[in-house]
Amino acid sequence: MTRIAERTVLFADLRGSTALYETLGNAEATSVVTQTVTELSKAVPACAGTLIKTLGDGLMAVFDNPADGMRSAQQMHEALDQQVQRGGERGASPALRGLRLQVALARGEVVEMGGDCFGDAVNVAARLIDHAGDNETLITLEVLNGLAAEQQRRFRSLGGMHLRGRAEPVQVQVLGGRRTVLDLPPTQFGAVASTVEPEAIQLQWQDLTEVFDGEHMPVVLGRNPQAHFRVDDSRVSRSHARVDWHGGVFQLTDLSYNGTYVRFGQGEEVVSLKRSSCTLHGSGVIGLGGSPADPSAPCVRFELLHFGDTVPRRG
Repeated sequence: MTRIAERTVLFADLRGSTALYETLGNAEATSVVTQTVTELSKAVPACAGTLIKTLGDGLMAVFDNPADGMRSAQQMHEALDQQVQRGGERGASPALRGLRLQVALARGEVVEMGGDCFGDAVNVAARLIDHAGDNETLITLEVLNGLAAEQQRRFRSLGGMHLRGRAEPVQVQVLGGRRTVLDLPPTQFGAVASTVEPEAIQLQWQDLTEVFDGEHMPVVLGRNPQAHFRVDDSRVSRSHARVDWHGGVFQLTDLSYNGTYVRFGQGEEVVSLKRSSCTLHGSGVIGLGGSPADPSAPCVRFELLHFGDTVPRRG
């Protein structure tokens, strides 16, 4: 039977499983990942949702309303937190303790057929999860509008994101309160000296130079032709890293599998980001898929600007 209905679609993706296979071996790692996804999936029926399918190290579910979808996402994050905490207490491997969860929700008309779901909302949620950082929940504006006012205040806007396969940008919100910029060290090497809030960030790669201010955030760096700042190199993921502006600072989040690396100023120390974030300050170099110490790595130069006459523009 085929039915068309308005649904909230949720995709959840478990990150860090590759390291499990490297440290635990195929059999044990498969067991751990399967058990973890099974545990996460319990949050779907518990919040009046329907589990459509599991996807190796992730899952897809649908809900009648956005509030139930959000409750389920929160329970999934809490379930993984508890598992990682128990693993730490029992001396589990660093790979197990390094598991992270990304969740994305979209809402719209879907076609329900043969136990599966199809439609624009499904495609948006599936693509949106590629833009999520570790332990983040990203939602579309349609999902936000279906939440209570008190819950809406927990989100902040990431603006319009260009998703693969869509001509128009999608308005995206990110859930605050789990790990905000205040919880993150400014850099690996101590506090930022300047107390003046930067007004814009300049990015430069080869002959391409772009300037973005806080109102033009977030900026996705990647190989995707629709990326805000495109770096066309085989080591760069389609959506490799994201620059956000909030709390008066610019924050860089790695979204890739090859990692993002930052070298500040003229120093030789390099901050390695693997599905994690750091606060940018001053100037330096961002390596996408390779360290700035490697002359062949695709590297983007950045500089935070305080000029009142800076004209921001998107790529």
